Amino acid sequence: MRGALAALLAREEDIEVVAESAGSAQAVARAMSYRPDVAVIDIDGQEGWALAASRELASRLPECRTVLVAGAAAPLVLHKALALRVPGIVGKDGPSGALADGIRKVAEGGRFIDPELALLAIDAAQNPLTPREREVLRLAADGTPTRDIAGQLSLSVGTVRNHLNAVSRKVGARNRIDAIRIARESGWL
Repeated sequence: MRGALAALLAREEDIEVVAESAGSAQAVARAMSYRPDVAVIDIDGQEGWALAASRELASRLPECRTVLVAGAAAPLVLHKALALRVPGIVGKDGPSGALADGIRKVAEGGRFIDPELALLAIDAAQNPLTPREREVLRLAADGTPTRDIAGQLSLSVGTVRNHLNAVSRKVGARNRIDAIRIARESGWL
């Protein structure tokens, strides 16, 4: 994906690709070395490091603005990026010129948020799960048996089952596996 983005951007007369990198530490190090006006970071599948790199660049190299490129990023990830006040978020599925337009706008000091991604973030339901329900579901998602979840959280087995049933009811799931899938896709786990 990185090579395709670089090739796409290299075709623009007013945009120069000065470096590419494969990870957070390398991206920040290259940005510190090359001092670009804009750093473009692919967020899909690497949300944690992409947001961390954006935060670190904003702190260590404030003149370098960040544009995140996202496909079907979970709404929670989009909320986190918006909360960080990342200057640009562009969708992979949008028109081919949207990335270049977003980079230009961000380079000029503005913000560019892909309207489709913004709607996804706005339309996403707020997390209906309590912290305890998320904790129980997270352990269940890791494959921890109900009895072990109860032991780890100092709960009775019945209480763990009640939490899992409540989660399924709240998210409209047919069973525990479906609840885990729905929670993951919604960015709640």
